[in-house]
Amino acid sequence: MEKRSIQSEMSSYIGKLLRDHFGKGPSSVFVSIEGKFLTIYLKDFLAPMERVLVGQKNDKKVEETRDLMMRELIPDIKATFRASAGIYVDNLYYDWSLTRQTGVLIGVITTDNPEDDEGLKSYEHKDAVHEEVEELSRKAEKTPASIRSFLLNERTLLIERNGILVAIEKEMIQAGYEQPLKISKRRLEKRLLNHASFETILGASVEDAFVDWDFNKDRSYMVLILKP
Repeated sequence: MEKRSIQSEMSSYIGKLLRDHFGKGPSSVFVSIEGKFLTIYLKDFLAPMERVLVGQKNDKKVEETRDLMMRELIPDIKATFRASAGIYVDNLYYDWSLTRQTGVLIGVITTDNPEDDEGLKSYEHKDAVHEEVEELSRKAEKTPASIRSFLLNERTLLIERNGILVAIEKEMIQAGYEQPLKISKRRLEKRLLNHASFETILGASVEDAFVDWDFNKDRSYMVLILKP
């Protein structure tokens, strides 16, 4: 099956899956598969009950509930990509912008070819982007051991950071405080993220910013949705 057909089929599947489990699905689902990365960008995704909670400034409750729901859905999503498209998703990450009613899923595809992402490595001003990410990370936790970034398409910039957890965060994870730590880190990093700096570097507006972590691997993925 060609990539465009896969993206269309998976877009329909994700929309229906979320609608069945949340009571309301997104109005738009944009699936992109480039190299070893899969991104799914959701627009107008906020269920009626979630809308009430967000209106009452109870975003944390929505995030906690979605975390529980996604833990149930991720195995189904992986299995469907594998069965329908032969795509083996190793890890799947996610984040939401409740005020904008958007969200993103980030999949890392299992591949035997280490060069699958080679064609994604070059884009203009990459070093400046990495410097900005380094500064953001230093303010929030510490300077990452390594940073990689990939312009998956003209609207999606994916940034991978490794080695960013500090000692107290590792202790909190060991003590079972993974979910509150993740929610707090998301809010902190999004507050520190300087949209204007990235917009100047990239020559594009930053419409959305998302971030998630794999605490076991001490790794983070950040996605910037751009408007060229």
